[in-house]
Amino acid sequence: MVDVLDSIDAAALRRWAYRCVDSLTARCDEINALNVFPIPDSDTGTNLMFTFRAAVESMRGAGPAADTRAIGRALAVGAVAGARGNSGVIVSQLLRAVAEAAADGPLDTVSIQAMLRRAQVLVSDAVSVPVEGTMLTVLAAADRDAAAHDANVDLSTLVIDIAEATARALDSTTDQLVELREAGVVDAGALGLSVVFDALVEVVTGRIPPRRRYHRPQNRERTLVGDGSSATDGCTGTPETVTVSTHGRPLGYEVVYVVHGIDDAQATALRAALSDLGDSVVVAGDGSGAWSAHVHTADPGTAVECGIGTGSVRGVRISCFGLAEFEAGGGGDARRGPALSVGRDILALVAGDGAADLYVQEGATVVRCDEPIDSSVLHRAIVAAKHREVLVLPNGALSAQELVAVGAAARADGKDVMMLPCSAMVQGLAALAVHDAARAAVDDAFTMSEAAAGTRWGSLRIAQERSLTWVGMCEPGDSIGLAGQEVVIVAARPLDAGCRLIDQLLATGGEMVTVLVGAQASADFGDRLAEYVTGAHPGVDVVVYAGGQPGDLVQFGVE
Repeated sequence: MVDVLDSIDAAALRRWAYRCVDSLTARCDEINALNVFPIPDSDTGTNLMFTFRAAVESMRGAGPAADTRAIGRALAVGAVAGARGNSGVIVSQLLRAVAEAAADGPLDTVSIQAMLRRAQVLVSDAVSVPVEGTMLTVLAAADRDAAAHDANVDLSTLVIDIAEATARALDSTTDQLVELREAGVVDAGALGLSVVFDALVEVVTGRIPPRRRYHRPQNRERTLVGDGSSATDGCTGTPETVTVSTHGRPLGYEVVYVVHGIDDAQATALRAALSDLGDSVVVAGDGSGAWSAHVHTADPGTAVECGIGTGSVRGVRISCFGLAEFEAGGGGDARRGPALSVGRDILALVAGDGAADLYVQEGATVVRCDEPIDSSVLHRAIVAAKHREVLVLPNGALSAQELVAVGAAARADGKDVMMLPCSAMVQGLAALAVHDAARAAVDDAFTMSEAAAGTRWGSLRIAQERSLTWVGMCEPGDSIGLAGQEVVIVAARPLDAGCRLIDQLLATGGEMVTVLVGAQASADFGDRLAEYVTGAHPGVDVVVYAGGQPGDLVQFGVE
């Protein structure tokens, strides 16, 4: 016998999150195959699955003793930060509503009803142009059904009725949207949301609701944005004919990124700016200043610049909707162009012979940047990579705008490329340390990005000219210490500056310091810094490498 829950506590909320991942994974291909709106790119199931995986990874980071409030908060933060596609950004707002409802403790019938009301508001605010026959239809049905119940209804009855209402709403989507009616399918995102509510029923009652499986009818034509040529579907199963028509709109890109440090008014302005560039615009927040932005556009660089002009942009992902995505033949993936070797390449922009050796030993392919390089150098290296999947460690050698442009061009050339947020070589080394080729590329990229983000870094340089810094005036020949990109130390002697910088980087904790010694440093400089760490910070491990990089006397990484 399985106990029927009368509230959803921390343990049950964890089980629901895990069950959502399992259920979406199991039905991922089914959801992908139904994906015809807004772009028939067969990735809605994948996007929902990875969005929930990001939420679960964040939940795990909250620790095993986390209460309901902390788990809900972690799920929302992880979902917004890791949202994939239009559907992922929308479902992140459901989890934000869960977090707000769980702020006062375990979820009961009243808080579930409040959660659905809040989710409706959040999603309506986030989506620029709501469309009937989509995830929004299913969410509205869930909200209406919950609101129709008395507050004294037991939890199991409420969640069962909500799931049944979403299942009925799902079936109705076929007749609500012309693209779905022509393809003879239900909405893919709506199915994913129905799966999420069914998972809640399973957690509360211990029983899995019986549901039909959905399939795309064979020999159905569907419309893409293009030139009128035909192609085959990239989903598993029988290929179908695809009629491609322009409708007066150019082929373009899906752009997703996260913006930090903005408020509601700035998010509204960003939403308006993106709406001027394209469609399927969603800008959704996690409640603490982080916002996930999504748009389909022909101008991905400008879309990213809109975010950069608003706040701090991270996790940029750009996917091309070009016709090459839908061309089959030659044994390749039908959505990706010609077949390449199974596996992935790691490309790293590296300066210095010693640093290059370190990266090569860790399995990376090195693109040297001892002197400033043009973005075309990185583009050629990506295109020349052996595998389709390419993860790039930029290490601060190119600007965000250049990386966006390179990524878009490489994707148009048939590469699955992800730019990892590494601003320095020490962060890239931390990312490489957790690289696992056996993982899916997105999971590998997420884990590596987490390792890079968890590495505080600094550098020590010699001032070349007189200038005013945040900590005072520096003269030519002075030693300056930077935490990230900000000057925080000015000293006459390099060793003094290096030791003071170490103290600042370790002020908020740390277990290991990596010292990457540059070409201009004295032979014993790294050892003297290591001695200082050992003496001044007992219990902190230190490792010294001869990087040989120009410019920086030393790069420090603190993990």
